[in-house]
Amino acid sequence: MPAFEYIALDAKGQEEKGMLEADNAKQIRQILRDGNLTPLEVNQVEKSENNNKVKTRRAGKVKASELALLTRQLATLVQSGSPLEEALATTAKQSEKRNIKHILSAVRSKVVEGFSFADGLKTYPSVFPDMYRATVAAGEQSGHLDAVLERMADYTESRQETQQRISTAMFYPVILTILSVAIVAGLLAFIVPKIVDVFDNVGQELPAMTQVLIAISDFVRAYGIYIAVLLVVLFIVFKQMIKIPKWKYRYHSFLLKVPLIKKMVRGLNTARFARTLSILASSGVPILDAMSISAQVVQNMPMRQAVTDAAIKVREGMTINRALEQSGYFPPMTVYLIASGESSGRLDDMLERAAMQQERETDAMLTNMLGIFEPVLILVMGAVVLLIVLSILLPILNLNQLVL
Repeated sequence: MPAFEYIALDAKGQEEKGMLEADNAKQIRQILRDGNLTPLEVNQVEKSENNNKVKTRRAGKVKASELALLTRQLATLVQSGSPLEEALATTAKQSEKRNIKHILSAVRSKVVEGFSFADGLKTYPSVFPDMYRATVAAGEQSGHLDAVLERMADYTESRQETQQRISTAMFYPVILTILSVAIVAGLLAFIVPKIVDVFDNVGQELPAMTQVLIAISDFVRAYGIYIAVLLVVLFIVFKQMIKIPKWKYRYHSFLLKVPLIKKMVRGLNTARFARTLSILASSGVPILDAMSISAQVVQNMPMRQAVTDAAIKVREGMTINRALEQSGYFPPMTVYLIASGESSGRLDDMLERAAMQQERETDAMLTNMLGIFEPVLILVMGAVVLLIVLSILLPILNLNQLVL
């Protein structure tokens, strides 16, 4: 049964949008009228084929957690024996997000019409990435869609947990840094000037530390707002520049040369690549196609290019481990595990182990870096405040001498 998107007016004259299923648009309009709604527009959700290409649709933003949840629900329903179209309908009904209801209803409509599940997912490439669609297609062809969906659910949940863990770990240091800068700026701009005013009429020379503090305070008061605006502008310009492929590539190359950061970047991208390639390989996707798709999940552009170049070398007859090793971007342990998998015929298992090893190493590194950063930032903050206090106290302690 096809799905239709509609726009209607309720009794108060407010627009209401949604999606319903029926045999034709006339039935949708009747359903809306029966629900005390005035239909304005009813359009069938479908894909049109022009030149053998699927027309895609915008679906709004779908979070990683939402994709993980709907994948898990689909996997559970399919494993329980539910037909795919019923699983899609049930998942759509259980979702509280309107755009997800629309997506699943549209995909279900294509499945009911005889299209494959993977073809239905192509309608929304921004929601279901290449890796997701290729894995589902391989599962349908092999007859193991339930197992593939279960693996995809594990993958999407693991990826969402990793992103959430990194965001949570970075939240406190970022807030601490912003507060530290704000406190110091507030002291220099508002507190210090009021305190040092008492020394303006003193004829004696103030200590050098106090003079430096007063000069910094005057500078912050005079140009602080301009500096803040300049920093915001520079940040916006930087964000726009790294959207340009050439500058983005240079920035990513720079990250691969910065101590500590380069190891973190290599670890995160290697783990993502290895886990994606493992899922695709175990699902029956040809290894060359799997490598090309896995390259798209690598966020660092030089590493992504290295994977693309490695796929070309593998097509020419080189082993995967050798092709990746030549780039110099992938950790030796990962290369060794891939070599072991190729020689033993258990490439997908070794890729999974490589991903787990890199994730553990990256988590430990992030924990150690944050564990060092936080006390160092507190010490720096304390040192700055101490210098400000000393700069104010020194003239007070010598006040009698200054007056004389």
